[in-house]
Amino acid sequence: MSELETGDVILPPPVDREDAQKIRVVGSSTVAPFATTVAERFGATTRYPTPIVETTGTGGGFKTFCQRIGPNHPSIADASRPVHESETALCASNGITDITALSIGFDGIVLANAREAPPLDLRKVDLYRALAAELPDGQGGFIANPYKSWIEVNPNLPDEQIMVFGPPPTSGTRDAFVELGMEQGALAIPDMAALQSADPDAYKLRTHTIRTDGAWIDMGENDTAVIQSLIKTPTAIGVLGYSFLEQNGDRVKAAHLDGVAVTFEAIASGNYGLSRSMYIYVKDQNLPLVPGLSEFITEFVSDRAMGPDGYLLEKGLIPLKVEDRLAQQEIAEQLANRGARR
Repeated sequence: MSELETGDVILPPPVDREDAQKIRVVGSSTVAPFATTVAERFGATTRYPTPIVETTGTGGGFKTFCQRIGPNHPSIADASRPVHESETALCASNGITDITALSIGFDGIVLANAREAPPLDLRKVDLYRALAAELPDGQGGFIANPYKSWIEVNPNLPDEQIMVFGPPPTSGTRDAFVELGMEQGALAIPDMAALQSADPDAYKLRTHTIRTDGAWIDMGENDTAVIQSLIKTPTAIGVLGYSFLEQNGDRVKAAHLDGVAVTFEAIASGNYGLSRSMYIYVKDQNLPLVPGLSEFITEFVSDRAMGPDGYLLEKGLIPLKVEDRLAQQEIAEQLANRGARR
């Protein structure tokens, strides 16, 4: 179920008069550090004010982004997953019909624990068994997840309580985690593979529904809070973006996944099983209404920002291949031309 169907509309915060002409960016907590870095550079090196970047989660960002056209409303939605059809429909219902997606690079979803905790080598099937709300009972039905410790899930894992600090339902990181991790991991179980073949919708619901008995703890749209909680609870595991691991490598470390270590190269090549793309979505109808919007987009996808030697790599960005990067830059140029013609 889409987050658009589960909660109230998130209205944009009040806009001070002095902020009315600033570029407004909302969305993913994973993409926010990159957007903030570009915004600060943009404000310091151009004649335009520094854009406002708000962390709302990918789903919350699209809700706000899709409300209205105009300079007082977000022009860009950060996202750590592709936009959902229901979100595009919400935008269209409010007259927002011209939206352009640009890929800015890759990130990996990390399963981290405290530096002093034992090293972990998890499998995707372990993630499903540990965190799904219900598991097959072996007789064609389902039972509430009975597992309390990791050793019950996999005898090669520690005899420690299952406790995972992770993002809330509005987060693109959570969406990607259940899709790339739990959904794929469940295929290793014959009953679940059979369900996937017989009823893909039921399979997706079963593998995307996380248990609510305390094994998974929502931490809000704040990976820093996850890291702080891991330090206080060394036996716990946290779900966070690779960029946050890079910035906090002295305090937390990452588990291997299916035998693969989390490295820059493994994410870039796709060998790491929880690799995902990151995006910015542009409200094209705001291009002639918001000063500097096309210039900001051009800066975001430039080589100096997201290229192989760009300043975003210091924040943990995994860059696109050269041909893909050139394609995004061409899209940005088209947006600039479109804004100039209006």
